[in-house]
Amino acid sequence: MRTMAVSFAIVAACVSAIEAYGEQNVLDYDMEPDRYKAACPDYLHYSMTPQTFSSPLVEKVIEDLTSRMKDKDLARLFENAFPNTLDTTVRWHDDGKLGKSRKHKGNDLEEEGHWDGAQSFIVTGDINAEWLRDSTNQLTQYQALAKKDKQLESLILGAINTQAEFVIESPYCNAFQPPPPSQVPPDSNGQDDSVHPAYEPTRVFECKYEIDSLANFLALGNQFYKSTGSKEFLHSRWYLALDTLLEVLEEQAKPTFDPETGRFTRNEYLFRRRTTAGTETLSLGGVGNPLNGGTGLIRSAFRPSDDATILGFFIPGNALMSMELKRTAAMLKAAGKSKLAEKLQTRGESIEKGIWEHGVVMHKRYGEVFAFEVDGYGSSIIMDDANLPSLLALPLMGFVEKDNK
Repeated sequence: MRTMAVSFAIVAACVSAIEAYGEQNVLDYDMEPDRYKAACPDYLHYSMTPQTFSSPLVEKVIEDLTSRMKDKDLARLFENAFPNTLDTTVRWHDDGKLGKSRKHKGNDLEEEGHWDGAQSFIVTGDINAEWLRDSTNQLTQYQALAKKDKQLESLILGAINTQAEFVIESPYCNAFQPPPPSQVPPDSNGQDDSVHPAYEPTRVFECKYEIDSLANFLALGNQFYKSTGSKEFLHSRWYLALDTLLEVLEEQAKPTFDPETGRFTRNEYLFRRRTTAGTETLSLGGVGNPLNGGTGLIRSAFRPSDDATILGFFIPGNALMSMELKRTAAMLKAAGKSKLAEKLQTRGESIEKGIWEHGVVMHKRYGEVFAFEVDGYGSSIIMDDANLPSLLALPLMGFVEKDNK
């Protein structure tokens, strides 16, 4: 039986660091030394931690790989890290085999197919909420195994269906509460936010609009289709989520000032948080800095780090959206949805063209480089973020070749 433990070397380093600090408040955090030790328990005498989801194939992969690893510390790391999402973050999964309809009543209307089929709620890890970006990336490592493991296939299919419901209800939001059918109680993020469009706090944990969140909804389905060949998730609710996503892209492609009259046009999305941290809210009363029109780029109010963008055309997020739109287009074309596929292909190519025209800037030392953010007026932010998507990850996303200058 697999046990959840870390290597002696890692534990020793952790404990040594704690003992070295003694009674000090490490990094100025006011925490008792015993609480530090609790964060790094003595794994030399561990017990099996209950798993939230298990896959025989994942266990087999772990056994096969670790048995051939000469570095036992590395083997133990892999043994713990590879199944971590399944072990700790699957808060709810329903394979949908009972065939029960889970219609949601809202505004005195019943939405056909709401919460039907397999459903999966994947929390980000330390918070009892699901980020669209995080859950997609948490499941990526299992996609290649899904075709050979029906349990994994059901889990990922459920994750796609659940994300579709989230996008339909609150497409501008990044993190979500447990689905009502799960009967898992919602949590609070403890923030004082004023957001438009308004959202229901028992359904949404946080509502920071990030273009990569929506791109990751597409990515989850694209990866599943590529790995399994299954189109089971292409039902009415998924198509409604896709339509909702496209409406957001249309809205967020609009400029700050009307190109004909020059007058200010209020953006559909506004975000204000009562905070002293500038990274946690949008400038100019929740609007964000002005953006030009006709660029082909899509605004993103926040970055993958959940920090506010300075200039709203976030290049890595646009690159990811461009690639996932085109991958979705190819999938839909194979599914016989040629007209819709063409629409997505056109939007993806428009974003890609915008990146090359407005996202490439001249650096005085390095020549042409990708900017991190631009505004379409000529201003740019030169930096990168240790996240996904990022400029460094452009080859990983397939936007450029790894040897691109």
